[in-house]
Amino acid sequence: MKQDEPIVDMIARFADIINGFKGFDQKFTNGELVSKMLRSLLKDWNSLRMLIENTKDVNTCPLEELYGKLITYELNNVETNEKTRRSKEEMKEPPNRQIALKSTNDEGSSNTNMSDEELEDLVLLIKK
Repeated sequence: MKQDEPIVDMIARFADIINGFKGFDQKFTNGELVSKMLRSLLKDWNSLRMLIENTKDVNTCPLEELYGKLITYELNNVETNEKTRRSKEEMKEPPNRQIALKSTNDEGSSNTNMSDEELEDLVLLIKK
């Protein structure tokens, strides 16, 4: 299995390879095909591989059933990974900040037009 390859593509490649062997009169038992498919999975799939190997008899497990389990696992795993990725991205984003007071610059009002008394009140307010 290739990295970031969908399981459906891997199953198609696997079927092409097996059909090529059948063209040369090479026969595989169902157990051999299931074992080969499980061995070709990436390390990310180890938990499912171990579960199947420990709970099912690999020699009697139909190949189509294995395909169904692999596709289901991938769909569930992709949804879980997508949710995890989204939550990590949300945590990285800085919170949306809103402006509490918007400053405006009117032409008629400036600091030079303040009276001395207003300036003293402002200085006292800032010191507190």
